[in-house]
Amino acid sequence: MGIFNKDTRPPFSGLKGRSPKELFHTLLTPCYILDESALQKNGQILAKVAQRTGCKILLAQKAFSNYNLYPSLSPYLAGTEASGLYEARLGAEEMPGKEVHVFCGAYREDEFSELLCYADHIVFNSPRQLERFGWLAKNAGKSIGLRINPECSTQEGHDIYDPCAPGSRLGTTRAQWDGQMTPRLVEMLDGIHFHTLCEQDADALELTLKAVENLFGDILPRMKWLNFGGGHHITRPGYDVPKLEQCICATKEKWGVQIYLEPGEACALNAGYLATRVLDIVQNGQTRIAVLDASAACHMPDVIEMPYQPPLYGAGAANELPYPFHLGGPTCLSGDIIGEYSFRVPLQEGDLLLFGDMAIYTTCKNNTFNGMPLPSIFAMRADNDLQCLKKFEYSDFKSRLGG
Repeated sequence: MGIFNKDTRPPFSGLKGRSPKELFHTLLTPCYILDESALQKNGQILAKVAQRTGCKILLAQKAFSNYNLYPSLSPYLAGTEASGLYEARLGAEEMPGKEVHVFCGAYREDEFSELLCYADHIVFNSPRQLERFGWLAKNAGKSIGLRINPECSTQEGHDIYDPCAPGSRLGTTRAQWDGQMTPRLVEMLDGIHFHTLCEQDADALELTLKAVENLFGDILPRMKWLNFGGGHHITRPGYDVPKLEQCICATKEKWGVQIYLEPGEACALNAGYLATRVLDIVQNGQTRIAVLDASAACHMPDVIEMPYQPPLYGAGAANELPYPFHLGGPTCLSGDIIGEYSFRVPLQEGDLLLFGDMAIYTTCKNNTFNGMPLPSIFAMRADNDLQCLKKFEYSDFKSRLGG
């Protein structure tokens, strides 16, 4: 997830040549800005794939769950994918009339009956979970699936996001299937689900499909649908859309199944920004450090978890431009470092900086460590009007800690 490959990750194209200072200088930072036009562009790309192949594409809400912008995506999607009760309810409420699919590593008994009120498709992670809850879902008229583990790793360097890593808890291996899936449990299934990719191209999907066929090809003819999961970087320029469509059509024709995809990142790729200002400049030996009012740990957790360095408007790589700086947050965490960048002129206190590709895995993952205020959330509408969707106060911080 590099920061300087502008051809494959154009995070600031939505600004249409205007500077962050011109657009956002009046905003109190830190704040997120969600780009409605960019979301719609992503939706249009996904809708064309669905139209040409007959597949159905869902929004994985774990990546993007800013429901005020769901009307901008809803026309292009078949529905939402949820990771549990709250996301399922959000999808049902905010994309009414659309499909709601749920996958959870393990369901809670005290939540399951309520979950049945919102979900259309329920995917189980293990034969035991299927045995425990499957008939409740089936009797409620839900479509039932089981997540499989094709044991085919296609990514390097992102082990935390690899469901096919050795010893993974996610998905049912063929050995687990053979040992635990009774004919009664198999009969309950309508579909199979796998999710193995992370920001990858269609060649990784092609390889995964071969593994799925090798391990579960005898199962697929009994199924009504097959869900390819997420991690498909479909809306990234340069993504091999023809190969994706070939994979979808060939699988659909061979097995006679409805194909689902549930990308999260592709729905909101490059459709948001995080605006921040420089609070202080610190010189430690040869290292110049700019302390920002935005925190990697609190406001863009994937920077540390992934890890990756987010794109920054007007900046270069560490030694590309004359003035290098380390950028860090204001928290007490030594590792609250966003990355090393360089600039044409030295940074100064009060400078406005704009990070790109901040619609995904930010607002849905941020936190208030150190009592950091949550950034306000704005929408930049298609007519360039800025609309405040949410402003957070002290009460939001305090209410999470007690009553």
